[in-house]
Amino acid sequence: MLDTIEKATENFCVHQMGTSITNKNDIDDMQIFITYIDVKRDNSQNYRIYIMPNRNFIQNVAEIFLDEAISDEKTLKDMALETANLIVGSAKVLAQSNENNFVIETPHFENIGIFHYIYDNKKTLSIDSTKNITLAIKEIDV
Repeated sequence: MLDTIEKATENFCVHQMGTSITNKNDIDDMQIFITYIDVKRDNSQNYRIYIMPNRNFIQNVAEIFLDEAISDEKTLKDMALETANLIVGSAKVLAQSNENNFVIETPHFENIGIFHYIYDNKKTLSIDSTKNITLAIKEIDV
């Protein structure tokens, strides 16, 4: 499942942001916007998918989508939620092509800070080493 989210993130960066993204060693970024979306798969597995851009990444998204060079915190939170929605929505389309259907719940904003939650898998991707997005997944009981 994390591979599908990673591919959807790469697609988001290429098609929405006009740039490529690379794997990065895990980072300790103090300013990540922690969002998540719960998904339910047909086989009764449920997951919480964390989409966590750092401030530089999400400000870049706001600049592209809203033409704002400097956005306030509320706007950045909204853009983080929209980014999560677009990435997980794209992952859903990718999964359907492999007959791995799932239902997407509403995105949630958790906080801005350090990611200290329990997870099963995690990966950080980067644009030019300053714009980072961390993806994590946790199987959950509903």
